[in-house]
Amino acid sequence: MALPAERQNRPLARWDPSREFEDLYTQMGRLWDSAFGPGSGTAPGWTPLADVSETDDAFIVEVEVPGVRAEDLTVEVVGNELTVTGEMKETERQGLFRKRTRRVGEFEFRTSLPRDVDADNIEANLSDGVLTLRIPKAEAAKPRKIEVRS
Repeated sequence: MALPAERQNRPLARWDPSREFEDLYTQMGRLWDSAFGPGSGTAPGWTPLADVSETDDAFIVEVEVPGVRAEDLTVEVVGNELTVTGEMKETERQGLFRKRTRRVGEFEFRTSLPRDVDADNIEANLSDGVLTLRIPKAEAAKPRKIEVRS
């Protein structure tokens, strides 16, 4: 026999799958910090979003670092490994946070470039919160056209 149940007259909330991943990420971070202490990961803080593309003569790396000043960034190339480190500083605020999703603190972006690069001629430009690196390829890594004779 079924029992009567009271109905709720409120609209159903939409399911947001990205919110589920955000909650999981937050919970895993808390678990990691409780087990090993805050900031105990192998890389400092977090990793910013980035795009890496390749042209005939260079690699172009675009790293999102909104609000970071040029003097708070470090770019290094060792062999074919690129490392961008820096710190996104917290701004002073008044009142209580109701929601906070922006990251602060130290960050690191690391990637391996597929070929030899000319580290002496790297160009770095910070504009509109995006660090753009133009990393020229070494002469030996540039494509060459071979003439075929008959």
